[in-house]
Amino acid sequence: MTRAASQQTSRRIDHLYARADRWRDLASVAGRWANGTTDRDTVASAFAELSLQEEFHAFPGGRLMNALRDRLDIDRGSAQAFQALARRISAAVVTGDYKHDLSEWETDDAGDVPADLLPPTLGQAATRRPYFEVLVVTPSPIARLPHLVSEMRRLRRREDEFIYEVVPVGSFEDAICAAVLNPDLNAVLIYEGFPLRSRHDVPVLRELLATHGVSADVDPEDTALPLVNALKRIRPELDLYLLSDRHVEKLAGDPRADSLRRIFYQVEEPLEMHLAVLEGVRDRVETPFFDNLKKYAQRPIGTFHALPIARGKSVFRSDWIRDMGEFYGINLFLAESSATTGGLDSLLEPTGNIKRAQDMAARAFGADQVFFVTNGTSTSNKMVHQALVAPGDIVILDRNCHKSHHYGLVLAGGQPLYVEAYPLAEYSMYGAVPLRSIKQALLDLRDEGRLDRARMVDLTNCTFDGHVYNVRRVMEECLAIKPDMVFLWDEAWFGFAHWSPFLRPRTAMGAASDIEQWMQEPASVSAFEKQQAELGSNPSREVLLDTRLIPDPRKIRLRVYQTNSTHKSMSSLRQGSMVLVKDVDFADVKAQFHEAVFTHASTSPNQQIIASLDIARRQMELEGYGLVWNAIQIALDIRNEVAGHPLISKYFSILGADKMVPAQYRQSGFVDFLAPGADWGDAVRSMRDDEFCLDPTRMTLVCGTAGFDGTQFKALLANEYGIQVNKTSRNSVLLQSNINNTRSDVAHLIRVLLEISHAIDKRLGQGEAARSDFAANLTSLMTDVPDLPNFSRFDDAYRRDAGENTPEGDMRSAFYRAYDAAQCEHVRLASSEIDDRLENGPTMVSANFVIPYPPGFPILVPGQVVTRETIDFMRKLDVKEIHGYDSARGLKLIRLHKKAAGPKPASKAKELAPVTT
Repeated sequence: MTRAASQQTSRRIDHLYARADRWRDLASVAGRWANGTTDRDTVASAFAELSLQEEFHAFPGGRLMNALRDRLDIDRGSAQAFQALARRISAAVVTGDYKHDLSEWETDDAGDVPADLLPPTLGQAATRRPYFEVLVVTPSPIARLPHLVSEMRRLRRREDEFIYEVVPVGSFEDAICAAVLNPDLNAVLIYEGFPLRSRHDVPVLRELLATHGVSADVDPEDTALPLVNALKRIRPELDLYLLSDRHVEKLAGDPRADSLRRIFYQVEEPLEMHLAVLEGVRDRVETPFFDNLKKYAQRPIGTFHALPIARGKSVFRSDWIRDMGEFYGINLFLAESSATTGGLDSLLEPTGNIKRAQDMAARAFGADQVFFVTNGTSTSNKMVHQALVAPGDIVILDRNCHKSHHYGLVLAGGQPLYVEAYPLAEYSMYGAVPLRSIKQALLDLRDEGRLDRARMVDLTNCTFDGHVYNVRRVMEECLAIKPDMVFLWDEAWFGFAHWSPFLRPRTAMGAASDIEQWMQEPASVSAFEKQQAELGSNPSREVLLDTRLIPDPRKIRLRVYQTNSTHKSMSSLRQGSMVLVKDVDFADVKAQFHEAVFTHASTSPNQQIIASLDIARRQMELEGYGLVWNAIQIALDIRNEVAGHPLISKYFSILGADKMVPAQYRQSGFVDFLAPGADWGDAVRSMRDDEFCLDPTRMTLVCGTAGFDGTQFKALLANEYGIQVNKTSRNSVLLQSNINNTRSDVAHLIRVLLEISHAIDKRLGQGEAARSDFAANLTSLMTDVPDLPNFSRFDDAYRRDAGENTPEGDMRSAFYRAYDAAQCEHVRLASSEIDDRLENGPTMVSANFVIPYPPGFPILVPGQVVTRETIDFMRKLDVKEIHGYDSARGLKLIRLHKKAAGPKPASKAKELAPVTT
């Protein structure tokens, strides 16, 4: 490999974080050296590139790396010996065996190794102890680092619950690189006095530092506390400790030290430091509800209560259902109970271990409060709507959101003001809602003097197909128009994003935290006042729409709610969900929020789902960073293999940002993760600056070019190959990588796509008729696609108190009017009556939600006027599943011979003066 090629490989998005791939590549080139097909210099170049990043990991460590260097030596080296050791280290990195097997740390000729030079094996203990690594940032000379590692190993005790290895670095920049590249880190010990710059001045590390926003203006004489804040921004889950030989009492009072778990006087108490590290990890390992549930299951319990299945006696003593017990195991039944005492707790009014588990989840996700939900995020969304929206309140809502939001407004009586996402008609899907449309809706309400009724902005982030909002920008510009606006972000598919430093700022809690921090900065008021001076006293609507508005930090009431389907992207059982809250006025709505919980939550919640939410939080706090990176890496591998294979790419493709996000919303110019020349700097600029970016773990695989519609291809993958995919569109399926996926999953998918591609090639080789049929099918799937219908309008009967220029309507009244069969009628879709009424009247008004799958959004809602656009779309649909549509009877419509009654508006929101009027 040439030096230029090596540098290009190191810059590729799918290579920088692929440690296992680098070791595999080294083992491969070592094999070629051993069999004489490459030379020593090529191996040395690959080893030098790998060695740089290996300094940021405990394994293989200096001793094994030096052993590899010796085998590479011109005079003493051996190609066969280098290959053997490189392969063994590569295998240990891939499997993680070095965390539990002492022999992996030995060289082939190790002989007897002093105990303090190697970590004690976890396999020798009665049970395996969890392994993690501790970053030590120290000004000590390089020659003393092995001694530092040895001294810290001597602190270990047999009583320790966990075992850790030390990764020593000597500069601010090296510490940042280690935190980014090493997912096994769980704590950082920071000694004062280390330099700013790394001793390595190489492009790959410079790029790494730049993509994580590491400032070059850190004071070289004061690096410790700036490092603390930089690490907390990148890896907020890490426990940070400062060791100082000066006035630690003053340091403890420095506001910049708030992120530290503890400060030590570095010349004393090394054992206390060791114990503090273990205690910090133990605090995250604790799962209050799950721990107590396990204890409960071990107790002898007599149940004179509901739930006969508890303790399992009705199952295991049965001749007929014993197989259920054998399948699930005894612990499931021992851990079942209807009781909320005896070490358990009540989900409806938690005061014990569930309350503590929720508080720990709030800490982990950066929220003020967290509420566990066992009925899925559909219930979470309805809880938030009921708690915060009163009848007559206006909610600015993406029409293409999950149906739970629409039903939530029906129940709460809120009036939806639908804003449209940009269409991707070629793929029968929608993107996300442009910020300009949201601002337009707010300014329309302002101009009509009805901004006080605008209660909430409700958006989906990321969307089903992976479109991610610039959440901070959306909230800031809305707050500039209405400073007390409430935000509900449905992040059902995006809960994992908190554990990626690139994606976290695009989450609701991440953006809210950034806004909170900005509000405290003196420069925030200056920025607001400067913009107000530039805008003048009465800026036009167009100026406001074209300007990136800055809110007044003195007037903001930051009220942010995030719902996430923990079961969709983390290790929670199905229906496990969370509501995350960061609301400065939550005390004012706490009572009604609890009423919403009482309304929607089951009084018999599943104990195992609650326990799995507790467990999911534990896992993500301790290893979420690495798991999310693996999920991203898996997705990049799939994109790379599909695009790079000559036969697969002939029939299949994965859409990049250039196909999913129009250019006007990609201000950075980002094209795709694997576009030629793209690196992490390009991706991060897109995630930071663009109005919309793509979630890298969600991949739209176009199958229409292979002659399959989405539903057909999904069934083929599931029935013939055992591959499950997410949603479908007319000509695509959605692939989603997550923390559960492995490289084996990728290999299976690619093999299947190749097999299908071979079959298509073979079929097309059978003659002109086959090719003609294939071409016609492609035209139908990829060209003759129906236009996507926009929301038309609510009928005037359901706009009694609506504005003249705003499209909100009383959907609740329409929904309940349809309960009276006498008030409804049906018209068949193919009937000429529909065409006649579209031309001549009377108006047709939908009586219910009509939701075709795909695309999965409501094309009609209760009270909506049926238009030609919607009818044409439905007539062209070739899907089998349309919720709310009876194919035998036709569309259900509301008869309009009577006026609809609706509730009078009674907004709970008190308007704050918009800052841009």
